[in-house]
This record gives sequence, structure tokens and C-alpha cells, in this order.
Amino acid sequence: MIKAIALDDEILALKIIENYAGKIENLSLEKIFNTQSDAQKYLNKFPVDLIFLDIEMPSKNGMDFYKNISQNTKVIFTTAYSEYAVDAFSLNAVDYLLKPFSFERFKAAVEKVKTNNETDEVRHLSIRADYKLHKINFDDILLIESLDDYIQIHLKDHSKIIARSSMKNILEKLSEKDFTRVHRSYIVPVNNIKTIVNRNIHIGDFIIPIGETYKAEVMRIVNK
Repeated sequence: MIKAIALDDEILALKIIENYAGKIENLSLEKIFNTQSDAQKYLNKFPVDLIFLDIEMPSKNGMDFYKNISQNTKVIFTTAYSEYAVDAFSLNAVDYLLKPFSFERFKAAVEKVKTNNETDEVRHLSIRADYKLHKINFDDILLIESLDDYIQIHLKDHSKIIARSSMKNILEKLSEKDFTRVHRSYIVPVNNIKTIVNRNIHIGDFIIPIGETYKAEVMRIVNK
């Protein structure tokens, strides 16, 4: 699922994007914004995969806005001005939609995002904690532990990152082939499931119980 937002100072333009996005499978338009400040506040809290971004706006140029985004987010520029095309692609924009654009043209741009995602597999987790956006390589994760409304990410260098998230939400951000849930309170990298003693997984100094719900999947992984 591609999580996206749209930013444009024209409400009509946002409504068109909202309408088009609703027709495309595996694209979730999370929010629309007509001010950069509101969009920035959202991005500070919630990482997204894609931004539909206008260029000519009253405050800051859309390209400058995109340059200042700290998270790794793809962009499709939506604008009435063709002269920005070269600059847009120099920023590695996925596409450049010249207003007014058709649904077919919009869909083709989104398909490029899907293709890029398939060929350039994400190998990191982006999560906000301690007022910062952390980019954590999958290979650095030892295990993930539930702490009620928070999760604790244990890293191989013995450091920890605590973030507000449910286990369900964090699992959706991880690669299905690289991570699995083994207990209501634990997610572990598949490659770390090597030693099982009395229905417990031994990972470094940790002894992780295997929940009854997850037992079959864990055994399938072990016996592959």
C-alpha cells in the first residue's frame, strides 16, 4: 500500500487528486493540505511514501518544500507551469503532471511509484521517536518488543529506540519476508530464528516465548 498526501493551495486541485486517488488500488491518500505549515506538521509525525505536490504556492516554492523534507519520500509534482519540468526531475521526481491532467495520466504516474517500489525494495524502517525521524536498517534490528501503547526496538549495537506505535502498525512497515510476529509482544527478524528450546527462541541474551497463535508460522520458517 502506497501512503500518500497531497499539498496544493487550490482546493479544486486537491479534490481532483482525492477523486482520482480513490479509484486506484493500493494507493491510500491519507490527507490533503492547502497550506505548507499543516502538511509539514503532519509529516513531522507520520512518514508517507508519496507526496502529490504543487509547485507555485503563496509561501514557499513546492520544490523548496520538498528539498527540506527529512524523510525519504517520493514526489509527483502537480503544476500548471511546464517550465519547472527539468528542475523537478533533477530532484528525482517520479513524475511531473501538468494541469489539467486526466485520470489516465494520474494513474500512469502512480504506476511508476509502484514499479520503483518493486525494483528498489525498501530495506529500512522509518519511525519517529524522541522528536526525531529515525531511519533504521532492517539488518540492524535484533527484535521488537511491545510496551503497551509503545514499541521498543532492540538494535544489534545494544541500543534501543522507543516509539509510540502498535505492533500491528509496526509490522505493516516491515518486510513480510524478513520479519514475523512470534508472540503478541514480540516481532523478530526471520534470520534470527535459529535456536528454539522448549518453545522459546534464543536471540543473543533474549529468550523469546513463542505464542500459540504464531507457533505454526514459526515452525514453518524453521523447517524451510
